[in-house]
Amino acid sequence: MSHFLLLDDSDVQHAFAVHLRKRREQEKLSRDALAARSGVPAPTIKKFELTGQISFRQLLLLWQSLDELSRLFALTQNTENNQSSMPTSIEEVLKNGF
Repeated sequence: MSHFLLLDDSDVQHAFAVHLRKRREQEKLSRDALAARSGVPAPTIKKFELTGQISFRQLLLLWQSLDELSRLFALTQNTENNQSSMPTSIEEVLKNGF
């Protein structure tokens, strides 16, 4: 049986923050070193890692510095195929056991 996961914007922001912090730590970069690499101020990186709050542009700069930007871009491709598998009503959720 599949499980339907309900996410809100805070969950996604937190997931991005956790992912990028792990990548920073894997590369043994301090926030200051990442700031120099990305152009995003170290206090902004700290705030992002703690709260998930950041501008979209700064998120992209950090992502580009720590991960493949093409992976993030890929999420925007083939949205028609991805959306067709998602339920559009509570009836579909109940019927299909998401």
